[in-house]
Amino acid sequence: MTTSSGSLFDPTHTEARLPWNLLTDEIGLLLEDDSVQVPPRLVQALPGGGSLFVMPALDGQIAITKLITYTPANANRSLPAIQGDVVVFDIATGQRRLVLDGPTITARRTAAVSAFAAQRLATNTRGPMLIVGAGVQGKAHMDVFAEVLGVNEFHIASRSPESAARLMAHGEAMGLKTRLVLDANAALADCPLAVTCTPASAVVLDALPRADAFISAVGAFTPNMMELSPRLCRHFADTGSIFADTSDALHEAGDLLQAGLKVSTFATLTDVVRQDMKKPAGPVLFKSCGWAGWDLAAARVACR
Repeated sequence: MTTSSGSLFDPTHTEARLPWNLLTDEIGLLLEDDSVQVPPRLVQALPGGGSLFVMPALDGQIAITKLITYTPANANRSLPAIQGDVVVFDIATGQRRLVLDGPTITARRTAAVSAFAAQRLATNTRGPMLIVGAGVQGKAHMDVFAEVLGVNEFHIASRSPESAARLMAHGEAMGLKTRLVLDANAALADCPLAVTCTPASAVVLDALPRADAFISAVGAFTPNMMELSPRLCRHFADTGSIFADTSDALHEAGDLLQAGLKVSTFATLTDVVRQDMKKPAGPVLFKSCGWAGWDLAAARVACR
């Protein structure tokens, strides 16, 4: 819908404005853009265990704010855990240009960041890919890794058989090979690519990875959340490499913090792009906590 104060996009129309290849490319362009500014996000705890996120960002053309709630208890209510909007303003005029669906932006930009990190850091992108967690992020990661990196085989691990079945059917409808795995740790031996995208209420991976492994850990985005065991995180630090999406991970990367690791010593995607880092040898852990810059990248694509 278009109004005098900008266009309002529902989930379907927001998704249509964010093609995977354009969104993944835009992430790299944004990291090279000196006009980008991303103030610290505000995270306000809500009664009942939820959180309110206020996430601003801007470049030379547009300013955005993502305003979303995260309510883990909605898993028991058949409601989405993430709800809200991304509002886009024109800097020159101050006019509102777009209102985009917040959960759709979050799903697509998070998965696109994982794909971009794999492009720059993974030594083996052929797959199979292990997806731990078969919800919204599991689907988004399947979609982007299939389209952008050409992965055609996915192993699915989920605490919910129904969710796993839906994701497998989605993949098969796309012409992909899918396989249900009951033991995510055992599946690591067969999968050079993996993503953990669970509610991060318990450790889901502890087994040591392959030498050519790339794991993107996206489910934990507060100091108290974790998906990877301390032993596994320390293994990456000792024998491979750890990268963070942004410096915000210094105080939000629960997996790394609870492993006793000094997060400030790990390179970020900005470092990877601006220093033109080569792919490292050994296993790679990419820790994603989220950043309003990724929402800005999505808004830039949507505005075009």
